[in-house]
Amino acid sequence: MSRTIDLRTIDGVREAQAAGISSTDICSEVFARIDAFDRDLHAFTFLAHDAARARARELDTNGASGPLAGVPIALKDNLCTRRMPTTASSRILRDYLPPYDATVVRRLMDAGAIVAGKTNCDEFAMGSSTENSASGPSRNPWDPTRTPGGSSGGSAVAVAAGFVPVAIGSDTGGSIRQPAALCGLVGLKPTYGRVSRYGLLAFGSSLDQIGPITWTVRDAAVVLNVIAGPDPADATAVDIPVPDFTAGLDGSVSGLRIGVPRELLREGVDRDVLTLFDAAIEELRQQGASVSDVALPHAQYAIPVYYLVATAEASSNLARYDGVRYGFRSSKANSLREMYRRTRDEGFGPEVKRRIMLGTYVLSAGYYDAYYLKAQQVRTLIRRDYDRAFADVDVVVMPTTPTAAFTLGEKVDDPLQMYLADVFTVSANLSGLPALSVPCGFTPAGLPVGLQLTGRMFEEGTLLRIGGAYERMTRWYDKRQPAPLEQALAARVNEPDAAQA
Repeated sequence: MSRTIDLRTIDGVREAQAAGISSTDICSEVFARIDAFDRDLHAFTFLAHDAARARARELDTNGASGPLAGVPIALKDNLCTRRMPTTASSRILRDYLPPYDATVVRRLMDAGAIVAGKTNCDEFAMGSSTENSASGPSRNPWDPTRTPGGSSGGSAVAVAAGFVPVAIGSDTGGSIRQPAALCGLVGLKPTYGRVSRYGLLAFGSSLDQIGPITWTVRDAAVVLNVIAGPDPADATAVDIPVPDFTAGLDGSVSGLRIGVPRELLREGVDRDVLTLFDAAIEELRQQGASVSDVALPHAQYAIPVYYLVATAEASSNLARYDGVRYGFRSSKANSLREMYRRTRDEGFGPEVKRRIMLGTYVLSAGYYDAYYLKAQQVRTLIRRDYDRAFADVDVVVMPTTPTAAFTLGEKVDDPLQMYLADVFTVSANLSGLPALSVPCGFTPAGLPVGLQLTGRMFEEGTLLRIGGAYERMTRWYDKRQPAPLEQALAARVNEPDAAQA
């Protein structure tokens, strides 16, 4: 191939289109890269070769229009897609074909996007490393021996590896922001209710939210413009005006008030992560933002609260997977009761079973008040802490994760340590607040680290403005192509296009 297509950003796709490269050629390049490298990274569980190429030919024939016209994207495999498998990376939904598209999927298609395929995730989005997938783990492009994070790990890998400029994930306790941070990307969890959840396979209904993983803040804003807004199919999608989220991206941080909950950072944060976090805060200060300490006294309880609320909701939501209506059914049963038991035992993996059992326990008679009700009360206190903080600051800033990417297998046998990977992200879900992770540098080992910004309800624009300003100051995105992949892709430039050979 004699022409280079930059698949890292929407602007890169636009430049290729302006140079006369067709949507069909762009689509062919996407699959050539995936075919060359994804056998080692495992970003995708399903590739929509035929549908994507048909869509590209249609755009080339009829003309592409819309903010995502001709832009290849990837979808987490817990978003319903008509005529494409939606399995939530679980055996219990093996080969399931939904009869409809999720609202977010439909809006992306209406905006001109081309769906390249479905991405790997922790089973039913339950996990922080993508190691709970029934089809095996995804691998971090920066170091394939390490996790890309989870549960939207495959979506993060698809973008970090340069396969597509945009991937959609879901975030119940950090599942967009954490893998974005560990893969050196931008990840946005919108306010609860900003984006329709219709067609998202439910994990925790009061916590789940859909959002983008991208290379740049601008691309995250463009995607949020497309997917945000009310939806009559989802009563939790709030009917309020959707602003142009790209409008304030060129603004400065001068005069903005940034709050740092220093008490939360005293223990458990890797020294390299803390050093990069402090440098990011100082950069924002030098650009005109004021920085002060804020108190979030109940945030220390966020992890136990989250794992009571989330597991309770998971227990309820996953009761529908019983082998009767759709999905996997055990062939070993001799009675209805045994069919239920064997189907769920064989169909669900260990982590999902663990969470269903925890959730069933905390909802059971005699324990509901002591655990689930108490967790909901503390959840309210966590939200009130943020409300008080936002009386004095515009945004609360923390590291996205306490460590950089950890080695695959390192925490599989210690669920509590795995759960602590989400210590800085779960509060935004419990509170329904928007949060954005942006890259803030690399450890001495060359692993990416993320900076998390949490804002007031429906003030994604403020987060994107700060994230965009910080991105311009530091230009980490210029340094974010993993070296082995960059070298391999460069070597392919003069080779025949694999799709045309």
